[in-house]
Amino acid sequence: MYEWMGGGGMPGGTAVVLGGSVAGLCAAGVLARHFERVVVLERDRLPPGAEHRRGVPQSKHPHFLLNSGRRAIGEIFPGFEEALIAAGGMHLMPSMDAAYCENDGWAPRKSGSMTMVYSSRVLIERVLRDRVRELPAVEIREGVTVTGLRTASGRVEAVEYGGEGRLDADLVVDALGRGSSVVEWLGADGWAAPPERTLDAKVTYTSRWYDLPPAERRPETWWWKHLVITPTQDGGDHPAEHEFLSNFFPIEGDRAIVCMGSWGIEMPRRVEAFEDALDRVRTPVFAQAARACTPTSGVHLTRSTGNKWRRFDLLKAPPIGLVCVGDSICAFNPFYAQGMSSAARSALILGEVLGRRDAIDLAFTREFLGRQRKSLQVPWMLAMARDQAYDFATGTEVAAAWRRGLTARLSWPVFNAITAASREDAYVERTFAQVFNLDRSLRQMAADPRFWFGIARYELRRRLGRTVVPHGFDYRRDPPGIDFTGYTTARGASPARDDLVGT
Repeated sequence: MYEWMGGGGMPGGTAVVLGGSVAGLCAAGVLARHFERVVVLERDRLPPGAEHRRGVPQSKHPHFLLNSGRRAIGEIFPGFEEALIAAGGMHLMPSMDAAYCENDGWAPRKSGSMTMVYSSRVLIERVLRDRVRELPAVEIREGVTVTGLRTASGRVEAVEYGGEGRLDADLVVDALGRGSSVVEWLGADGWAAPPERTLDAKVTYTSRWYDLPPAERRPETWWWKHLVITPTQDGGDHPAEHEFLSNFFPIEGDRAIVCMGSWGIEMPRRVEAFEDALDRVRTPVFAQAARACTPTSGVHLTRSTGNKWRRFDLLKAPPIGLVCVGDSICAFNPFYAQGMSSAARSALILGEVLGRRDAIDLAFTREFLGRQRKSLQVPWMLAMARDQAYDFATGTEVAAAWRRGLTARLSWPVFNAITAASREDAYVERTFAQVFNLDRSLRQMAADPRFWFGIARYELRRRLGRTVVPHGFDYRRDPPGIDFTGYTTARGASPARDDLVGT
């Protein structure tokens, strides 16, 4: 049994990480503080720059790094965020730098508590790779295909690769993603498969990359950098594209990823169909923005979006010496932007448990799995809250018919009430931002009387015509650029005032 003195020293021993994307690189950064040797096995040849690779097809779509993920990666790799910005990432405040087309029209622009760093997934991985390569304890082996695990006496003791290769390990970290074969490899050695919780809401999304026009040629109305168009809540006849969640997502290098996604609707996979769909998104501003840019890619479509949680924590005898992080343990509907942040949070937990324990034994394994479970429950509950509303969803977590109906009826009205109250109640805005960023759970928000008081108070003021910040600006026109931060004069509830549109 591998033992060491806790506290972050280098006791000797080898840790092996399966996979070199965000989850694997974060794990490697943590393991380098506790092991003399850390080997990352990656099937792809890793590009020197910010380029796509076969093993990460989702890199062609927008990726959000939530605040909790930013902090976690910053703890693992101090200076990461500064390096990402220096490489072209953009530190923005979504409530000021993004235009949101909500149910009743364009939302007002005003300062908020949340900031984000916008960049492509490939740039995030490149910056992480650069950081990992600076660590003397870490070796990245490229072009290596892992083919199995070897176990003995209740623990994983080696990794097999490349047909005949074997690498003995004191700890193995599975970061192979949704398609990980670790469960099958363990099964071949006689291990029971962990129970799985699943819910597939049939989400499909499609993206295309564009170059922005030169700054001097951009329309004057482009105060925004990010466009978000939420699905319609109109129950009448409308084009299928009105059901899309659409993003004009800014990335480094004066580029944008134009992405459209939906629950249960066939999405365009060819350029002509993609361009036609742009014209039917419920605000013409979206298509106008895309057509002002120059396309630089084909259309990229992804269907593998179901929520899936492999519950190793429920096994009576989990394999010792094995840790799973990222999508290999819990994969989420990508709409909710939780994957990278959840992976980084798991890596931090791994580091904390390594620092507390003096042996990789059953107690170590149970502590890690228990703490990881609590961390994963936060994003899992958020994903379930929306995806359980669909009758066509499949999996172990499909809700009863009455609950699906209730969720479908209430989820958007509750979301609308929260975003509306957030415009005039800093506590509501800050609390919702914390939940979105995985810093607070949905359960904590639901049990917070001050949060619901703020929403009820706003609703009462709305009915009395005493709201302060105008909202619901005409979605057929450009979003208003006026900054409503500090707007304190009551103007009544009349939205879409012509003198504010486009200013």
